[in-house]
Amino acid sequence: MKTLLVFLVLSLRCGDAAADVIHTDMQMVGCSETEGAAYFSLDDEDIWIADFTANRGVDTQPSFVDHVDFGKDMFQWAMQNLIICRINLNITQKALKDQPLESDPPSHPIVYPKGNVALGEKNSLVCHVSGFFPAPVKVHWTKNGERVAGAVSRATSAFPDKDGSFHQTFQLDFTPAQDDIYSCVVEHPALERPRNSFWTVKVNQPGIGATVFCALGLTVGLVGVATGTFFLIKGNKCN
Repeated sequence: MKTLLVFLVLSLRCGDAAADVIHTDMQMVGCSETEGAAYFSLDDEDIWIADFTANRGVDTQPSFVDHVDFGKDMFQWAMQNLIICRINLNITQKALKDQPLESDPPSHPIVYPKGNVALGEKNSLVCHVSGFFPAPVKVHWTKNGERVAGAVSRATSAFPDKDGSFHQTFQLDFTPAQDDIYSCVVEHPALERPRNSFWTVKVNQPGIGATVFCALGLTVGLVGVATGTFFLIKGNKCN
């Protein structure tokens, strides 16, 4: 039986009418029979996450912004809402026990580098997955056909879209080497088998053709100058 995941979402949209800027602030609590999730986000960026494994809240705001202070009691808020979520989950499961659970598979994942690619310089690969329901999806990475182990991998929370589906973004830290092949492998209950998307390191190397051509042109030019100088001197002697 597929696990049912219930999400309680509170979304607030605010903005500056003069500047025509809209921001979305979101609170979300999700649960299954064995797992739970709670977070705050601003414009699809996590700013606070409940870590139910470590029993603490995690401030994920970057260091260069003015931090929103969530206070010491925020994790207790998350725990209380997790209990409520599981009560609602139990009620929903009983009400829908004779109905098949709806599920939508994710679209083909999109993989791209976060920054300009230079061989030997650290970078991050981004895997964007969208169109799935329920949330979340599971993702792992492979390199040249082998599962990547020990690398730093990060994931955002699953964010809802207007059509009721979700999207989620994953990142993998890596160091590019020419012709390495990476893949983002996505798993979801609506998929019969994992869906993956490949990305290959291809960095154009400086060719020798232009250098040889320029050197040859310079050589021919010097020969021409030398020949012209020779005949000029010869002509002067004849006069």
